[in-house]
Amino acid sequence: MHYRLKRLPVTLAVMGALYGIQGHAADDAQVQTKESVADEETALNSVVVFGKKRTRQVSEISRADLDNTAPGTSPIKALSTLPGVNYNSPDSFGNYEWGSRISIRGFNQNQLGFTLDDVPLGDMSYRNYNGLHISRAISSENIGRIVVSQGTGALGTASSSNLGGTIQFYSLEPAEKQGVKFEQSFAEYDNRRTFARFDSGLLSTGTKFAISATEQNADKWKGHGEQRHQLVNFKLTQDFDIGKFTGFINYSDRKDVDYMDLSKSSARRLGYRWDYFAPDWALAQQVATQVGAGGTVGNITSLDDAYYNGSGLREDWLVGGTLALALSDTVSLKTTIYHHDQDGTGTWWTPYRASPGGTPISLRTLEFDINRSGILSALTYNQGIHSFNAGFWYENNDFQHAMRFYAQDNGPSSPYRRPSNPFFTAWNYQFDTNTLQLHFQDNIKLSDQLTVNAGFKSLDATTSVSTLRDTAAGNELRGSLTASDHFLPSLGLNFKLDEQNEFFADAAENVAAFRGVVKGGASPFDTTQAGFNAIKGSIKPEESLVVEGGWRYRQPNFNSSVALYHVDFKNRLLALQQGSGIVGNPSVLTNVGKVETVGAEFSANWSPITNVWFNNSLTLNQSKYRDDFSINNTVFRTDGKNVVDAPKTIVSSQLKYNDGSLYGQIGANYIGQRYYTYTNDQSVSGYTIWDISGGYRWRNVSLAKNVNVQIGVNNLFDKKYFAFGDNPYQATDPTGDAYNLLAGAPRTAFVRFAGEF
Repeated sequence: MHYRLKRLPVTLAVMGALYGIQGHAADDAQVQTKESVADEETALNSVVVFGKKRTRQVSEISRADLDNTAPGTSPIKALSTLPGVNYNSPDSFGNYEWGSRISIRGFNQNQLGFTLDDVPLGDMSYRNYNGLHISRAISSENIGRIVVSQGTGALGTASSSNLGGTIQFYSLEPAEKQGVKFEQSFAEYDNRRTFARFDSGLLSTGTKFAISATEQNADKWKGHGEQRHQLVNFKLTQDFDIGKFTGFINYSDRKDVDYMDLSKSSARRLGYRWDYFAPDWALAQQVATQVGAGGTVGNITSLDDAYYNGSGLREDWLVGGTLALALSDTVSLKTTIYHHDQDGTGTWWTPYRASPGGTPISLRTLEFDINRSGILSALTYNQGIHSFNAGFWYENNDFQHAMRFYAQDNGPSSPYRRPSNPFFTAWNYQFDTNTLQLHFQDNIKLSDQLTVNAGFKSLDATTSVSTLRDTAAGNELRGSLTASDHFLPSLGLNFKLDEQNEFFADAAENVAAFRGVVKGGASPFDTTQAGFNAIKGSIKPEESLVVEGGWRYRQPNFNSSVALYHVDFKNRLLALQQGSGIVGNPSVLTNVGKVETVGAEFSANWSPITNVWFNNSLTLNQSKYRDDFSINNTVFRTDGKNVVDAPKTIVSSQLKYNDGSLYGQIGANYIGQRYYTYTNDQSVSGYTIWDISGGYRWRNVSLAKNVNVQIGVNNLFDKKYFAFGDNPYQATDPTGDAYNLLAGAPRTAFVRFAGEF
């Protein structure tokens, strides 16, 4: 088991010192921070919670809602019911990272912020460089709740990419009583998932811990290959007189065989279920030879129609500890340290470079090795009507990124193992990023009705790059870039009209760090030294100003929310792919100027009778480019065009029943038309996906505290639709040859058996 943790000894030493603090258990309320306290409205059963008393738009998904999803469903997919959220994926459970994309109010996944128990997950991009996906950071069964800030995240959120909203995941606490949980689920396409968790209960020392193991294996729903995932999560808490320590160790080993990207042209010629050639090695070689020479093989007319195979391999360790202290009745301090280590590889069998022995295909990899450590700390001081909060976040990220080629003369390598002994290294870069973020805010309760929150944050993110190896003369890339803004203000207010009605409004400025990666989207480093020198003195980081306001209404059996928003986004950086990505062609980083977004979100949750809830949300969004841009002396008319992957209309509706024993739900999610070119000459149609599930819980059955059986069907009506992969979008695609599409999964049935002992 590979475990390259250069800074782990220091991290564990600090954790050990913190854990060494012993004492009697204190009142949890004395040390809990606002971020760790669930909204009081979570008492509502299986209901999306709106941010009561918050100065910005906030929605929350409870553990009860997560329990009703299909076992193994990505926590990101569970957010698709929330207002403002656009989510699409080519697999039923949303776990295939290449094709699972989320955007909020026109901001794509790489422009949002993600944390787990306050620990930054980076921008959760597939081509990882500063974090990891939530599906690898923790098992979905161990997530207690998810908080989404659609417009602007809290000032103290540890993220350098959140131009738009933030998504904060919080893990379940170890249980007060000792127990074991076990779940076994099965689904079509040989999908099986096993989850087991042991809770120690509260020990005499005031200690609690929980450890779990998860294993999931599934055949692809089309093509050949498996998607395999193993997870181990450990969490420990220790109470003492003036505080609480929490430590965690999470391990993930993920091996996904890919789905083939489609274009509109290839989908027409080859079919919706077209995929890689594997395991037909002879056909892959035939296509590489004949099509590579300008011929065809049946309806295969392009080398990019299919490759032999591809896979994503990720092994992650995420460890950390949090110390929360109540220093006095008015002062509290919360500090978190963490370390993340990743070995990652993306494999593609490329027909564009032959193996040394003459085989017309070689194995090309993009390799991602992350070693990052950080600390975040915040002090809260309550005095009269004021609640002051100030803190910082610092992270150092060492990231090594390489493109290598491996011989396939003896037949294809395994897609489940990282290869060794490359015959050619195209390049190997070392990135070092230091991020420092400071924040200060004051939450002022001016009256029982009016609360104002005012503050600012400061960001400095410097990325240095050096070339460990590059075979192309003149491509030895060295230098650094800094994205900084020392005053990013935020102002919000909440006015409580009466017990049922409240109004909120807020405005905030944000800036994003430059992406320290190549072949991974909008990065200034994805170029030659000459190209880098040309832009490093003039390129500006992306900036945004988000303004929103709204109304919340609450009754015992009804709650609703309306939010209106306006976003000014400038210096938007886009990478335009030049030819096929698998060849290794660089993207061209382009400042496409301004983007303007306006929109409205409507949500309503209604309980017409006991145990029944009807949840609905409607999003109307308009995100448009406000400038034309040019590349290689070609002008692209994008002023007034719609932002890619930003549907104008999103509708979600769910009907739920839960009496504590019998439960079930049926729901539909509609995503409107989405463009995948900047000039809007190509798009995919809108679609509606229906899901249905139900189950029964038996209490105190023999030795079991409860037994649970659940069955369900995803994509109930077998709707065909397209998701988008992680390839850069193109300016125009007049012939429909851009390989940006992924076919959505067909109807998939599942069953889950669970017991708690």
